[in-house]
Amino acid sequence: MTSALPFDDFRSLMQALPGGDKTAANSVRAVFARAEKPAGSLGRMEDVAAWLAEWSGRAPPAINRPLVAIFAGNHGVAGQGISPRPVEATARAVELCAAGGAAINPICLSYDLGLKVFDLALDLPTGDITKEAALDERNCAATMAFGMEAVAGGTDLLCLGDLGVGNSTVAAAILCMLYGGEGADWVGPGSGADAAMLARKAAAVDAAVALHGSHRGDPFEVLRRVGGREFAAIAGAIIAARAEKVPVILDGFGGIAAASVLHAVNPAILGQCLIAQKPTDPGLARAVERLGLQPLLDLGLAHGEGVGSALAAGVVRTAALLSSGMAAATRA
Repeated sequence: MTSALPFDDFRSLMQALPGGDKTAANSVRAVFARAEKPAGSLGRMEDVAAWLAEWSGRAPPAINRPLVAIFAGNHGVAGQGISPRPVEATARAVELCAAGGAAINPICLSYDLGLKVFDLALDLPTGDITKEAALDERNCAATMAFGMEAVAGGTDLLCLGDLGVGNSTVAAAILCMLYGGEGADWVGPGSGADAAMLARKAAAVDAAVALHGSHRGDPFEVLRRVGGREFAAIAGAIIAARAEKVPVILDGFGGIAAASVLHAVNPAILGQCLIAQKPTDPGLARAVERLGLQPLLDLGLAHGEGVGSALAAGVVRTAALLSSGMAAATRA
């Protein structure tokens, strides 16, 4: 970062996004059109293969180094009684992933996906957004820059996930700041909240918006004031993926809320992004509708930790193989 204000570099990046490769996408569509099959019979698989070609710049597309990147952070707002789990549960979930015992581990093995889990200062929760900003600008920008490193090393498909006690409330606060309404319009049960806890979640969102609402016109300020480290890191990862021509699969509270922030800066950022699944959380479902993206899967998943994006990666990988296989057959 070289500018005086930490967010300025990200603002510049967001206004100079590289476009997709329409020629590659059209080449893939032409392969499916020439194949010995009824027109359009492979449905969205054809669209997914074309999307992958467009944003990777390769036709037929290929996935050789897919990565599931899970970002874990803790939130000061958890002290408001908005989650049935203690903040220590975030670190335990990270440890479970590292030990191979989380749900994400066998899914990654099944589809030959790399897996990295990023511990974002779990021993230092962000500020309580009902009383102060979650992060200052310098720390938020630094976390975004850290998230950009997720695409280093030749990753060619980035599948995003998140872990964090209280992050459903944080996501609701981000969405309420961006889209308006009240806390009750955006909160959901998260990890099993009862009616009383749901009311506390809505009240926390309302308090956060009342405190920070004058800054809702600046999406990056929304991110730092009512967001969290995993949200900032995911936003950085999405920006870096665009610069490196790496298609992105989004899932969960962190992925959808971070994408919503970036969409508010420049809607073109979402061309490279695929929504993994139809969210079970009502606030996330409304956000996906506002983003105009069609979820790939509808399995009723509410697990988090990148499970949805990893499962969707299996479908994307199959679409790539369909494209390359049919391309070879049409040349024979």
